[in-house]
Amino acid sequence: MSEVMTDSQVQEKLKEMLVESKAWLEGHFKLTSGRHSGNYMQCAMLLRFPKYAAFAGGEIAKRIAVFRPDFIVSPALGGLIIGHEVARALDVPFLFCEREDGRMKLRRFPMPVGKRFVAVEDVVTTGGSVKETAEHMVAGGCVWAGSACIVDRSGGTQQLGPDLVSLFKVSFPSWEADDCPLCRELGTPPVKPGSRPNTK
Repeated sequence: MSEVMTDSQVQEKLKEMLVESKAWLEGHFKLTSGRHSGNYMQCAMLLRFPKYAAFAGGEIAKRIAVFRPDFIVSPALGGLIIGHEVARALDVPFLFCEREDGRMKLRRFPMPVGKRFVAVEDVVTTGGSVKETAEHMVAGGCVWAGSACIVDRSGGTQQLGPDLVSLFKVSFPSWEADDCPLCRELGTPPVKPGSRPNTK
């Protein structure tokens, strides 16, 4: 039987994995929201290691089992690996939505009408991609039972409500582009490590 870890033990172990895998970046970044920050969570770096992905997926699965999901759904690309790992741990199907004409859609699978799902993402900043994915599934006749992520870096401002399940919460300062001190200090433009185009 695997060791049962407390939330604080999970957070500490995950922090070690984020640092070791260089998933926790420091520099000058443009976030998906268009805001600038000196820190960025690039969970793809964490999830490239299967043992780290399996750990995070298993821990999320333990916390969302109470929602009794019939399947897991994630927004592509960021949620693909962690969503699959959560589904594997729960032994339920995994689906994903992807952008078509700028909107999240379930393109490759039949809509599982009437089934319960949990929407899973790697990092939540605003929660926009998760919300859009979940709302598309609801419009197709599915039941949104909950949402989950590895890292909640929203500082409490995400759109998914208080029931968002996360393994690690962190809040980094961020600024509107016109007010970014890093732009003034460094004199160089920010980089965008993530997969989605900026909104600003």
